[in-house]
Amino acid sequence: MDDVNRPQQAGDSHRVTTTGDIEVSTYLEIARELGGEQPVLSTEAAPEREAVVVLDFGSQYSMLIARRVRECQVYCELLSYDAPWERVASLNPRGFILSGGPASVYEPGAPLAPSYVYENHLPVLGICYGMQVITQQLGGQVSPGTKNEYGHAVLHLSDVNSPLFAGLPPSSPVWMSHGDRIERMPPGFTALAYTENSPVAVMGNGRGIFGLQFHPEVVHTAEGKAVLKNFLFRICGCKGNWTVGNFINDSIASTKQQVGEGRVISALSGGVDSAVTTTIIHRAIGDQLTCIFVNNGLLRREEVERTFNTFRLNLGMNVVYVDAAQRFLDRLRGVVDPEMKRKVIGEEFIRVFEEQASQIGKVDFLAQGTLYPDVIESTSSVSRASAKIKSHHNVGGLPARMTLRLLEPLRFLFKDEVRQVGLGLGLPEDMVWRQPFPGPGLAIRIIGEVTGEKLEILRSADWIVMNEIKKAKLYRQLWQSFAILTDVKSVGVMGDYRTYGYLVAVRAVTSEDAMTADWARLPYDLLARISSRIVNEVPGVNRVVYDITSKPPSTIEWE
Repeated sequence: MDDVNRPQQAGDSHRVTTTGDIEVSTYLEIARELGGEQPVLSTEAAPEREAVVVLDFGSQYSMLIARRVRECQVYCELLSYDAPWERVASLNPRGFILSGGPASVYEPGAPLAPSYVYENHLPVLGICYGMQVITQQLGGQVSPGTKNEYGHAVLHLSDVNSPLFAGLPPSSPVWMSHGDRIERMPPGFTALAYTENSPVAVMGNGRGIFGLQFHPEVVHTAEGKAVLKNFLFRICGCKGNWTVGNFINDSIASTKQQVGEGRVISALSGGVDSAVTTTIIHRAIGDQLTCIFVNNGLLRREEVERTFNTFRLNLGMNVVYVDAAQRFLDRLRGVVDPEMKRKVIGEEFIRVFEEQASQIGKVDFLAQGTLYPDVIESTSSVSRASAKIKSHHNVGGLPARMTLRLLEPLRFLFKDEVRQVGLGLGLPEDMVWRQPFPGPGLAIRIIGEVTGEKLEILRSADWIVMNEIKKAKLYRQLWQSFAILTDVKSVGVMGDYRTYGYLVAVRAVTSEDAMTADWARLPYDLLARISSRIVNEVPGVNRVVYDITSKPPSTIEWE
């Protein structure tokens, strides 16, 4: 059993109609290589597809394994531990990685790997619970440990000649998180490394099956990425051909095949996700795409004008603008539960898109900028052992009945990967680097009922936060920075008069992919300026606090 807690560490002519009213340095290097110009993508046939399949046994951080594999330019997908072979075979797998999980493998009903993992004679790497699954299924024994092993440990290699350890030092720090232990290895396996509390910290059978008791995917395991690289390239024989250019070409080709002669409407929001999604689809099907930009009244100050102009001037697509601000506000009247807010907004978006589709003519698909973290947090379908955290308006918030089929070319990407694709597509830098903004907009940054008055208060406060963050040249260093209007009022004194105003919270976090995040250590003088400006410039607010909670245990957004 294991439970990892990872501390943080342009186009055609324009037709516009309206209806109604990875590290920052990595991206900078890519941008410099592109020289700010749109690259010419190769028209040669894509290399043979290869993938490593990560089978998820319920670990909250199984996504980290997928991230590390992709950082090695090897494509992978995270599937449930009981995924059918037909789904796995479609990926042309080169090997399997079995994730960690919260169960004990010797308990009745504990999840095990499907038989094809072993029958196909592909390399297998079991991580923590995954190692125990291998042990249990291949004839070894797993028992409750006499002493739990959580946190830092030192790994000592017993077999320095193992291809899994090529280039590694004899000893290195690793991150442990387990209560069970390997009591007896399966026949044919030998111990390849140990720690003080784990005599069998790594095992292998000489035929491509390995087990790791530690977690190579977390940053606290110093040589973790090297171990994964050795598994991918030396043992699985991967070539590392999953690049931005290949992804773009593959996505364009698959979109053409999926859409055929059909028509698509794309939900534009102004964010990098919808921009990249729309650009890929436009390059695939051209005039078969119509973009819909919905002003739901939940956007930030000047966002409607800036976003609409950006798409009109830079992307060269058919754009329809819909002013539905009052419609959304009416639907949200009296709604205070955050999950209900998301579902109401998600459903209303779909209804608007369906209405617009009926005016355009026969439309078959709705394109969305859904990302992998959205999917993971909104549903437990990746693994039955995973828990739903919250619904995203474009995933878990969608209505059960829809007349349009979804087209989501970024569904298996992380945000940093989307930004790399955006740079590869030659999108404007300010669009690629825009901080994430939630689909439900300011509705989930207002605690309690959403009203027109509260929206104006929050827009003013959020404008100040963003202005000061940019003036301090910290915008790109932060994953997100924004204001929250709480449902709390407190007593204050302004000009010798008693006030009873709203409490505004400021949130700023650093992150790689939004699956985990740490609160940003903003300079005190910056926080002071933000606070002073908000209480002096925003009517109805007399107190400002700063959120110093990481994810987990909190989420980035408050609702």
